[in-house]
This record gives sequence, C-alpha cells and structure tokens, in this order.
Amino acid sequence: MENKIYFVGAGPGDKELITLRGYKHLSTADIVIYAGSLVNKELLEYCKEDCEIHDSAYMNLEEIINVMDRGIKENKKVVRLHTGDFSIYGSIREQVEELSKIDVGYDCTPGVSSFLGAASALGVEYTVPEISQSVIITRIAGRTPVPDKESLKSFAMHQTSMAIFLSVNRIEDVVKELIEGGYEEDTPVAIVYKATWKDEKSIRGTLLDISKKVKESNINKTALILVGKFLGEEYYYSKLYHKDFKHEYRK
Repeated sequence: MENKIYFVGAGPGDKELITLRGYKHLSTADIVIYAGSLVNKELLEYCKEDCEIHDSAYMNLEEIINVMDRGIKENKKVVRLHTGDFSIYGSIREQVEELSKIDVGYDCTPGVSSFLGAASALGVEYTVPEISQSVIITRIAGRTPVPDKESLKSFAMHQTSMAIFLSVNRIEDVVKELIEGGYEEDTPVAIVYKATWKDEKSIRGTLLDISKKVKESNINKTALILVGKFLGEEYYYSKLYHKDFKHEYRK
C-alpha cells in the first residue's frame, strides 16, 4: 500500500453524488474517517464489511492523525471522507500539515460542493448573463474569525451572487450586514437546508422577510444562504447559442 492518505469529497448529501473515483476509494478502504456531523451515513454502505469506521465528529485533530498514522503503519488504505468538497471549509490544510510532520503523503479526490447542490436543487444559475458573472463564497464571522476586508458588508458592495455558508443560525446579522453593505431590501434570497438530501427543504424570500421565514421554519444549521439578483425574474440569454454568434466551432 502506498504511504498516503486518501482525502475524498463526499458530495453535498445524496449518496449517488459522490464522484466515481471517490466511490472507488471508499469501497476499497480498510479504514474510513468520516465527518459524521455532515456526511450522509448512507455513503458508508459503499464500504467493505470489515472496514474500520471512525466518526470524526467525536475526535480531535491529534486523534484523527493517530488513526491515519496507525493505518499507514499497518499497511492499510485510509480514506478521510469530507462533506461536499474539502477545499471549502474542509479543514484539510491542518491535516496535511500534520501528516507532513510524520512523512505521510496524501491524495485528493474532489467532491461536489453543497453550494452547487443548492443551485441544482433550486434549478438556478449563479452566473446569469448581464445580471451576475461572479460568485462570492463566504461566511459570517463566528468562533472562527473572518478578516475585516472579507466581511459580508464589504462583499455586499459588489452586488453579485453570493453563497453564504455556516451562517443561517445568525440570519438576522447576515441580513443586517448585507443591507448595510448595499443590497436592496427586495434582493431575492433563498435558504437551502440539506441540499440533495432526502429531507431537503428550501425557502425563498427577500432580505426584508427572510429572517422571519427562517425562524418560522426552525432551520438553524446545515443550510446555505443564497443571495442575489440571479434568483430573480430578470435574465438575458447568453450569446453562446445565439444563431448569429460565431466562434471556432460554429461559423
């Protein structure tokens, strides 16, 4: 067995939305450490019957690295299963840094992020021609600080599409910062709870009424806040498929 840990993005929730490569790693793993508070446990059905499974929700960083190190020394295949894609709020960097200290390598298999699953759940496009051509992925400051220059208020000045993670429990603060930053009160907002899961739920509104709707729905975690005119009625067709638009494939 190679001297490496396999980091795998589990996808947004639905067990079929893991990548084929991710599935192959998961189904051949001897040890799996999965983010139990967020990863759909149905994904563990892909594991071998004798696979050793650990829920990292009950583990600290040292304990996680110890299991990885033991697995490598026992010549076993170790998979670290993260929710969505580990490149967004996945805490992969700290694990990689610790692995380097014990001379253990790693391999990364990306996953489908929940912000992509949320867009699919709503059937929307973040980048609508002439409405928005950029997406800001961020969160409100909490126990994990956010640099001042990356506050929701500062990002709101761009008036573009925004996907806000880990913040629905502070929806009133989110709304306050977005409006102070420049979004109009009638800006469309969508809350997507557990995108692509069987118990998925979505709420639509505006910055003016979304806080009330969220409170009434009792959603306080595992939800994304999507903000921007891309959720509204205004749109324009792209030039790409216009009959008069010529490019190297279509004259």
